[in-house]
Amino acid sequence: MTARVRRTRVALVAATAAALSAALAGPALSAPAVQQQVVQQHRATHDAMRAAVRDGVPGVTATAQDTHGTWRATAGVGDLRTGAPRTPADRYRVGSITKTFVATVLLQLEAEGRLSLDDSVDKWLPGLVRGHGHDGTKITVRQLLNHTSGVHDYTSDSDFVRSYFLKDGFFRHRYDSLPPAGLVAIAMKHRPDFAPGTDWSYSNTNYVLAGMVIEQVTGRPYGTEIRDRIIGPLHLRATSVPGTRVTVTRPSSRAYGKLAEEPTGPTYDVTELNPSLASSAGEMISDSADLGRFYRALLGGRLLPPTQLKAMKTTVKAGDIPGARYGLGLIDRELGCGVHVWGHGGGIHGSTSEAVTTPDARHSLAFNFNGDWSGDNAAVVEAEFCGDR
Repeated sequence: MTARVRRTRVALVAATAAALSAALAGPALSAPAVQQQVVQQHRATHDAMRAAVRDGVPGVTATAQDTHGTWRATAGVGDLRTGAPRTPADRYRVGSITKTFVATVLLQLEAEGRLSLDDSVDKWLPGLVRGHGHDGTKITVRQLLNHTSGVHDYTSDSDFVRSYFLKDGFFRHRYDSLPPAGLVAIAMKHRPDFAPGTDWSYSNTNYVLAGMVIEQVTGRPYGTEIRDRIIGPLHLRATSVPGTRVTVTRPSSRAYGKLAEEPTGPTYDVTELNPSLASSAGEMISDSADLGRFYRALLGGRLLPPTQLKAMKTTVKAGDIPGARYGLGLIDRELGCGVHVWGHGGGIHGSTSEAVTTPDARHSLAFNFNGDWSGDNAAVVEAEFCGDR
């Protein structure tokens, strides 16, 4: 959702208690030795986090979990003014990672027989997707979720960019409440990017519409469905759907952005903003431990029946992004060492995040940069899953 995220489009972006207990109880290792082993196994990841800080990111917080246990680490600062460090428990805006939650709810509704992925958007949102060649009768819910709808991305609208991503507009409008239908209307001022089903292009409008479909099907806000179906059952205590709340619940760090098209010039504190500008495309808040738990549960089959999980993992080529394919709110990426990871990246003002797990849900990583203009998040992922062990 930031200028950096718009340039890169998609920021390609479980150990069981018994396994951990067995490791701690192993006769050859004392508890301190086990902890040292865990630290050593993630040293490449920590090095990549420190490199991101040297590259200009204010701070990084990360949590990884694998068969050896849970590892948490930070680098850099959480507050440029005071120098206070980031903490492993930091909550942060997760941006487009929200999309996986939204897609999961829609797939649960399909499993319950309350909708079909092949329903037209117009069936649930009659007349909304119209204008300049857009036609909701020819677009399916599935095409929203895998970004093959052709619906224009409202965050690419030049007026929207000036009002919410660049300095003068941001400070005038950071507390505006933007209704989802208004975001869709911005997209409808433009022609579709392509005919439905003929190509792929990442569009935040797709997931604003997906959130609105959830509300039409259930009669309740999409955030309420996420809370009742995912956040509550998985005990994700740091995760929330803030709606129009402008603050991030503590513990949290400050978030920083350049509010410019190029990553130069002054750095601004952009922590407080009304996340309705992202809506169901990217408004959620979480922490690294919760995100790891969510993706392990999802890939481990705890949130969806096999049919729906298979549909979610049915991918299309993600444009020209090397090694990446896009499912339904879920990205499959092949890393340089041949390992595949599933998850999603997310960006919003002052925040860049990644959350991924291996296909067997036994090794997860989630992390956040509290800056939106620099840092190599792909390098952190590669270090965790491909680094020397």
